[in-house]
Amino acid sequence: MKIKNLKEIKNKEVKELEKMVSKLRIDLMKNAVKIAGGKEKNIKKAWNIKKEIAQILTIIKNKMINENIMKIS
Repeated sequence: MKIKNLKEIKNKEVKELEKMVSKLRIDLMKNAVKIAGGKEKNIKKAWNIKKEIAQILTIIKNKMINENIMKIS
């Protein structure tokens, strides 16, 4: 994921990010099936999808922590 896209994602709400993660997980499953069937030539694509999912989940976690800190203060 490019830095420009990452900055845009940081500005989105948690629910939107969760929808993005679910779509990426579906894409990952479809890609795994294609790789197993020998139809997908770009095996690194799965690695990139996993990386995007991890980055978005990290952003979600940070937002949740920040919300909890704001509630406590």
